[in-house]
Amino acid sequence: MKKPQKIERAAAPAESGGAVTSRRVPRSQQSEIGNVDRDPVELLKLSSADRVERLVPLRYGRMLASPFAFFRGSAIIQAHDLAGTPDSGLVFQICGDCHLANFGGFATPERRLLFDLNDFDETSEAPWEWDIKRLVVSFVLAARNLGFKQRQAEELVYAVAQSYQSRMQAYAEMSILETWYEQITLERVLAESTEPEVQRRVRRAMERASTRTHESLLPKLTRRDGDRLIILDAPPAVFHIRGEQTLFSPDDELLKLKDLEGAQAAAFSDYLSTLALDRRRLLGYFTFQDLAFKVVGVGSVGTRCVIVLMMDRHDKPLFLQFKEASQSVIARYRGKRKSGHEGQRVVEGQRLMQAASDPFLGWAKGPLGRHFYARQLRDMKLSPQIELMDADMLARYGGLCGWVLARAHAKASGLAAEISDYFGRSDRMSEALIAYSNRYADQVEHDYARFAAACRSGQLEARTDEDMAADFRI
Repeated sequence: MKKPQKIERAAAPAESGGAVTSRRVPRSQQSEIGNVDRDPVELLKLSSADRVERLVPLRYGRMLASPFAFFRGSAIIQAHDLAGTPDSGLVFQICGDCHLANFGGFATPERRLLFDLNDFDETSEAPWEWDIKRLVVSFVLAARNLGFKQRQAEELVYAVAQSYQSRMQAYAEMSILETWYEQITLERVLAESTEPEVQRRVRRAMERASTRTHESLLPKLTRRDGDRLIILDAPPAVFHIRGEQTLFSPDDELLKLKDLEGAQAAAFSDYLSTLALDRRRLLGYFTFQDLAFKVVGVGSVGTRCVIVLMMDRHDKPLFLQFKEASQSVIARYRGKRKSGHEGQRVVEGQRLMQAASDPFLGWAKGPLGRHFYARQLRDMKLSPQIELMDADMLARYGGLCGWVLARAHAKASGLAAEISDYFGRSDRMSEALIAYSNRYADQVEHDYARFAAACRSGQLEARTDEDMAADFRI
């Protein structure tokens, strides 16, 4: 197998507990894929419980697109399987759903463009390997989806692993404050790249990000109704909860609430109480305009998510998103009890792992006691265009993801030296990850076939976005 050129490594860190753990759990055992004697369809039904009933078929429809889409939407399955694998014993806050599409760009409060992890719905304490294993499997599945050869897929995994290894060695030499101050900005990515095509893409991404503001979103999502703005219905993606185009069933508990608006106002007040004084003061300059339900992602389809439109006195908008948080699939299979507030779990995990976080990040108890977390809907956000990358570009993207994950783990754990000791200087861990990712990608494709058969037989109902949108056309 051809191996990408390695990044120059920092000096070896001092001997630590990680090295002892390494001797107890050989790195070669990291290739084991765990307990896969389970029914993926039953696990998906379990994860779909308590979602908006009429949106569950849309979740399955989006997952049917490919084995890669299925993998994105089925974090519960890999969490189940990972629970049966050996681990290093180094346990701390991890992302929990660390696939390649859950990285992206966004603006810091200081308006710098960061590249970082951006989804923490499943964050919990678990072995650090669980994150990197989910990441490398996602690269193999993406490579297969794009028609790459197996050798190229393995080179992607190697790029991720080698980047993580070398960067973690560097973080092992940093003070804890240096690690906390570390930021991977797009300007830094641009400066470190010597290849014209990479530089062109990064510059283009920075240009796109500058246009993705609340103001640019306003005419696309709203219309004026007298003296206020109303969010446009575009089912199944966006709709008003009690509107004519709602996808809530008539007997849904939310629609039975006598004072839904009052419950929503109470939830917003609860959210404000989780913010620092200056953020509460800032939001005080905005006036509520409208609220609508929004369908998001692949695995999150059917969870309750609303967007709130607010305007300041200069008619400048602010969009906030409130997304439901339930028990992490990681916590479920790590045997952890539910946290006191699942939205707080997401926010605290995000703040711990990200280099900088949304200034409006907070949590709230919503109507009927459901847990939510909040952030801005759109603030110079960027998502990777995986489908437009060739093998070389995807390998460079893999190296960037490995770097970001190493930084997040080093910051969240304070155990960079221990992780680096376990990973070692050889290719042994990288080779174990290559073996794991190939084996588990095969398992995902097997599970996908079982899932697709269940959809075809009617055991599961699956609908596409286009099919559901047709229900609302005249």
